Amino acid sequence: MRQLWVLMATAFVDMLGFAIVFPLLPFYTVRLGGEGMAWVVGPLVASYSVAQLASSTLWGRLSDRWGRRPVLLTGLVMSCTAFLVFGLADSVWLLLASRVVQGIGGGTTGVIQAYVTESVEPSQRARGLGWISAATSAGVMIGPAIGSLAFSRLGPAGPGIVAALVCLLNVAFAWRYLPESKRGARVAPKRSIRAALWHVLHHPGEPAAQLVWIYAVGMGAFAAMSATVGLWMRHRFGLDEETIGLVFVYIGALAVVMRALVLGWMVDRLGETRVMRLGALGFVLGLALFPLPSTILGAALVIPLIPIGQALLFPSVTALTSHRADPGELGQVMGVQHAFGGMARVIGPLWATPVFQLLAPQDPFWIAAGIMALTCVLAFRVPVGEPQRRAAPAAAD
Repeated sequence: MRQLWVLMATAFVDMLGFAIVFPLLPFYTVRLGGEGMAWVVGPLVASYSVAQLASSTLWGRLSDRWGRRPVLLTGLVMSCTAFLVFGLADSVWLLLASRVVQGIGGGTTGVIQAYVTESVEPSQRARGLGWISAATSAGVMIGPAIGSLAFSRLGPAGPGIVAALVCLLNVAFAWRYLPESKRGARVAPKRSIRAALWHVLHHPGEPAAQLVWIYAVGMGAFAAMSATVGLWMRHRFGLDEETIGLVFVYIGALAVVMRALVLGWMVDRLGETRVMRLGALGFVLGLALFPLPSTILGAALVIPLIPIGQALLFPSVTALTSHRADPGELGQVMGVQHAFGGMARVIGPLWATPVFQLLAPQDPFWIAAGIMALTCVLAFRVPVGEPQRRAAPAAAD
């Protein structure tokens, strides 16, 4: 349990740095490139996911072979570098460079999830993953407010520099207090990365692959919304760099309460599969209703559906996937899940921001709701009950 608390602190500070700079990205893009460059926000958001996609399975495989701790520390160092580049950026190209480096460091998310599953009992995995998600949500809640404050007090370079300093302190904390979670002999996973990815593509109806697709489709809808929410808030309510942080504080607070206090209670009573289904339904409803309010108060009443849906959906899906993973391939399996989620996060922003600019500002949210409806269909095909772990197939190229 001590390992979990240390990891929660590490994940919180890491996400704090991320959240300091991410809400400012649309505004920095327009500031450096002009109003006509709003469409570039999508590719910039997607570039993080491209880099994460390229690195996540490799990080997972390396963590299975060499341990979780050194991989996590390496990712934190890369994030620190990325935040510094963001703070010093004087062109859209440097913003792109910072996103790519940060995405490579962010590819360790699957390693964090593997760390959690090795630190808690199987029956408590959804709760443990929920606590980690609560820690990251707390970072999402506080980070944007710090970013807006740093911008107003220190200028455009302030948020990036503050985020880099926070991340540097996190590296020192993790180096001192984060132990290794992987026990026993460290051997290479049975399957190659290519074989593991191909298995999900070639056997989408199998239980583990089906969960990966649920995760990926849900992440695609989430990425589409994330890429346009800042633009929408500016369009509908006139928010800017100094005020957009309040929206993310509100969303983050709701996510913290759900993941830290409500998720575990619901899993104990309903089971992971039913909680996953409820999360998918809530997310669909939140996306569909998001563009409708014409006042900030109305938006505040609709927005909770989104963090509530996410809080129930993603930790439950990940816990169900971990039950089916071979212990020797846990890091790689989590990496594969995030690789597919990363691909979805690439695609989401690439279509959402052009749709926002060229069609109608509300269309990205309604299209994302339709995408999430597919996740509901998949979620209701997952049988209720604790899944049995499946042995990994023999290595194949």
